[in-house]
Amino acid sequence: MTRAAPTAPFPTLDDAQLAGKRVLVRVDLNVPMDASEVLDCTRIDRILPNLREIAAKGAKVIILSHLGRPKGPDLQLSLRPVVPELERRLGKPVAFSPDCIGDVAEKAVAAMRDGDYLLLENTRFHAGEEKNDEKFVAALAELGDVYVNDAFSTAHRAHGSTEGLARKLPSFAGRSMQVELEILTNLLADPAHPIMAIVGGAKVSTKLELLGNLMRRVDLLVIGGGMANTFLAAQGKAIGKSICEMEFANVARQIVAEAASAHCEVVLPVDVVVAPRPAADAAAHVVDVDHVAPDDMILDIGPKTVERIEALLAGTHTLVWNGPFGAFEVPPFDAGTTDVAMVAARLTEAGELESIAGGGETIAALNKAGVAKEFTYISTAGGAFLEWLEGKRLPGVEALRNGASKV
Repeated sequence: MTRAAPTAPFPTLDDAQLAGKRVLVRVDLNVPMDASEVLDCTRIDRILPNLREIAAKGAKVIILSHLGRPKGPDLQLSLRPVVPELERRLGKPVAFSPDCIGDVAEKAVAAMRDGDYLLLENTRFHAGEEKNDEKFVAALAELGDVYVNDAFSTAHRAHGSTEGLARKLPSFAGRSMQVELEILTNLLADPAHPIMAIVGGAKVSTKLELLGNLMRRVDLLVIGGGMANTFLAAQGKAIGKSICEMEFANVARQIVAEAASAHCEVVLPVDVVVAPRPAADAAAHVVDVDHVAPDDMILDIGPKTVERIEALLAGTHTLVWNGPFGAFEVPPFDAGTTDVAMVAARLTEAGELESIAGGGETIAALNKAGVAKEFTYISTAGGAFLEWLEGKRLPGVEALRNGASKV
């Protein structure tokens, strides 16, 4: 998992003169929502120091973000419901613009005074955001004098508000982005072996490249969540009604074979928690992986698997974790993730393990287990965290380095 240090420095707020400027701040407010309520504020908490610092320096703070994957304007994915949570945590009023470009946004910006906060509507309501369209980028740039990217979690996307703006305006890394880059670079530049990677999630297809890279860099590759079902099915095991991508069975077998050649041990469940459906009142019980019934759904790892992973963790020096082991949102299917997380936290506190975790579901699971603060570092990023682990260059970061101009 050794990676090179950044090839060039990136400008930070230490390099910026912000007083009296309109500062477009790209953050990640892609937070879990239930109707109009924010369910987890981890990402909001991370950006608060950066927003406060920019405001304290006398700038107008214009906040950009996406939420979800809308196909055009979608009120269910509006950022408006995030405003009350931002106001509570900042302790200041936060204005809202129902569009992120055009007359509405321009008038909202014009009404600001130095030190004010304004949240613009979901950037992905416009097709030009994901296409990194020059006209869309130019319309965003009209609203600001300076660009600050504080959204490492979106830095793997070459979108208008994550990469395009850095080519249009004097650009800087925000404090959260700065800390993320510095910590991940330092922690992962020369990690202590043995290294364990825990990779969960529903689909193998979304993490094929990650698995292929990790198995050449880590000593133990623990596969959980729905994607473990594909590996089990590839071994000829019955998985009942469980989530599975049988079209990737050959790929799963290839990954296991190549991992063995790379001296990486692939760890799969040996027992699982099953139920007819992922519901708290469903009749859940534990079975060995060879005895999953046709009407069963695999929804968590079982106690034997937990015990095995915990034993392996005891001899591990570096842990990288992305993705829960089961349907952690619904008890009792959170037990496997919680048990492993508590052991990792205890070993970290004892100084025996460096633990790095990333991704929205992972954060939510560790917060639910009450151990997130005990981990060495928690990244709020998902895809960007994974691509950083793979050693890829992230467009949002490279744009900052390449456009390292001063105000």
